[in-house]
Amino acid sequence: MYAGILEISGMLLGRKKQQMITADLIIPDLKATSKKQAFRQLAEATVGIFGGNPERVLDALMDRERIGSTGIGAGVAIPHIKLPHVTKLYGVLARLEKPIDYDAIDTKPVDLIFMLVAPSESKTTQHLKMLAHISRLLKDENTCQAIRSSCEQAKIAEVLTKWAQNQAA
Repeated sequence: MYAGILEISGMLLGRKKQQMITADLIIPDLKATSKKQAFRQLAEATVGIFGGNPERVLDALMDRERIGSTGIGAGVAIPHIKLPHVTKLYGVLARLEKPIDYDAIDTKPVDLIFMLVAPSESKTTQHLKMLAHISRLLKDENTCQAIRSSCEQAKIAEVLTKWAQNQAA
């Protein structure tokens, strides 16, 4: 169905160069017509990597959304959850074939989703630093436009690599 999802091995902070996203973390053509359907597909695609039950992942995502929308505006959402059976940070970048209603803060539909899954016992600071990093990536209009115009994992991976290199320079 989708390429495997690798763990997030690090992040770019200041001059530290550690690759966070690889091509295997990318779903270039998620076919969903609603937020719940997108979450279900993300849950099903990811549990093969970090284990667990897709329904529990879906429930955790939906519970998080009840607290407040993770749609940050400009067609981007960053749903994030903590799960007890996960031992490392995991993430997946999904480009939706068609934008979906997401209840984002700007009320615009979402077509880019970066889901972050962290261990329940992870330090909150680590989780927040990763969210900040993902937010910086997806607040870059040129990067988002390049992702939106790319339909292949390899091309999206090139966009992400270029962004990371520019951040490290």
